Amino acid sequence: MLVGAVAAATSLALFSCSSKTLMPDNGDHILMNQVAFYPEGKKVLVLDTAYTGKVEFRDMNNEVAYVSEVEEVKQSPFSGAPRYIVDFSGLDIEGKYQAIAGDMRKTFEVKSGALRDVAKAALKAFYYQRTGVEIDAKYAGKWARPMGHPDTNVMVHPTAATKERPAGTIISSPFGWYDAGDYNKYIVNSAYSIGIMLQMYETIPEYFAKFDVDIPESGNGVPDLLDEIYFNLKWMATMQDTDGGLYHKLTTPNFEAFVMPSECKQQRYVVQKTVTASYDYAACMAMVSRIYAGYEIYADFAKEMLESAKKAYVWAKANPTAFYNQGKNNEKYDPDVNTGAYDDFNASDEQLWAATELYISTGDESYWKDTKTLWPKSYGLSSWGYVAPIAQWEIISKDKFIPTDEALETRRYFNDFIEKLEDKFDQSDFACAFGAVATDFHWGCLSEGCCNAGAEILRAYKRMGSPIHRTMAVSNADYILGRNPLGNCYVTGFGSKSTKNPHQRLSHADGIEDPLPGFLAGGPNPGKQDGLKYPCDYPDMCYLDDMNSYASNEIAINWNASLVAFLACLDDVMTQLEQY
Repeated sequence: MLVGAVAAATSLALFSCSSKTLMPDNGDHILMNQVAFYPEGKKVLVLDTAYTGKVEFRDMNNEVAYVSEVEEVKQSPFSGAPRYIVDFSGLDIEGKYQAIAGDMRKTFEVKSGALRDVAKAALKAFYYQRTGVEIDAKYAGKWARPMGHPDTNVMVHPTAATKERPAGTIISSPFGWYDAGDYNKYIVNSAYSIGIMLQMYETIPEYFAKFDVDIPESGNGVPDLLDEIYFNLKWMATMQDTDGGLYHKLTTPNFEAFVMPSECKQQRYVVQKTVTASYDYAACMAMVSRIYAGYEIYADFAKEMLESAKKAYVWAKANPTAFYNQGKNNEKYDPDVNTGAYDDFNASDEQLWAATELYISTGDESYWKDTKTLWPKSYGLSSWGYVAPIAQWEIISKDKFIPTDEALETRRYFNDFIEKLEDKFDQSDFACAFGAVATDFHWGCLSEGCCNAGAEILRAYKRMGSPIHRTMAVSNADYILGRNPLGNCYVTGFGSKSTKNPHQRLSHADGIEDPLPGFLAGGPNPGKQDGLKYPCDYPDMCYLDDMNSYASNEIAINWNASLVAFLACLDDVMTQLEQY
């Protein structure tokens, strides 16, 4: 590999190029991060067509800045297609460049804070999902919209009826975020989404203190992350019944058509109190109680939420079989409800998370005692339906647990898990810690697999300081942003070839060609639960950029929460690296 003048001299001997301006991109076979690379970070591109020559990197003056070559050739484990891997990490000067391999060309950028704008957009996306308020042009630009779903006239569904609140009772439950491509609000997914973002906030609070994303609350002395989360928290608090239990969701009986929120007419209901919603709420609000207590404008809310969390925990313990079963409910009650179920028939991981967070926030040994029979004997990736890893990381990372047997044991499980990701990285045809096996691809895989794995890898890096973990984390970001078999940037509004038609009512009903920016698509999903015909059936290419493809192309708050947590932590790590 050659740099600077030596590279230029060598390259000019190998290539003839009389033009002083760069040719237009035609690099569909050059698969790479389409947003930007960190100067000090690993830089890799993949060619998905046969190539054995040099790869030249030219600056915007058409001067050769770097030359590399194919470092390794691997085969796709699914199609058998060869992947030609090119490392150009030595190109560490900020600027815009063009990668040139034969007649293939692709423009890219190297810059400090390379992925900060994507991380900010991922958080700003939650503002676009706000319900019950006008989305102001001052903050949303062309995506401004009138208020929809005030939710001040919500009806208690028969599944949620009690003596104090019989069916048909009207309650007020405003604000919060639309959950995904639909217009409903779900406690389980809200609590999980907030949980993974707050856990990352506790890891890098100094970084988030400077994370301004231009929302109405910006500049109020509180990090924008916490302000945006509060908008959903104040809705969640209204979903607690007087006995402490949490309604599972606030929903219409059926999904709305692809119309704007202000045009929706269906009655909205709160539906059945569940053990999973109540434990998730308890865990989330226990975190809130200690994190928000340090900010004067939220101090009273923090105290109230701790008491609310305790009540939810008591209710959940007293109702261990209160699971949400939409099909059975519809057999017994009217109206039928056919929206997102978030059904989960094992609440042990939710109780573990709730008990752990309540113990951290209160010091009450009874909560710690509850965790003893719930402790997992392995470590994995979290999802809305499996929240145990959130509790496990709390045990690993909080000083008060060290060196308890539980913490030491969980550290061993964590290390074993990271070693498995290292093996995936070594096997990958895209030099990535994600995507080497078919089981990596499923509904929401880019979040639950790629982003969440990236965040765990960064935790390993912060604990052990191994450069390979930093490289692995960068590789997962690169995969999402274009270094993947389809050459697609899966974050709306970024990249030269990005998701344009997400399954999201807001993006399709507003009459604006561009989708709302900053949203992560679910990603390749061989399950194809939407029943559509996909262009390709290979697991890593089973994706359809179509508004009807809810199985591969929907957006969701939990997916964006994972993107925020991952990219913010990665940007923090890389920024610190650049400062040395």
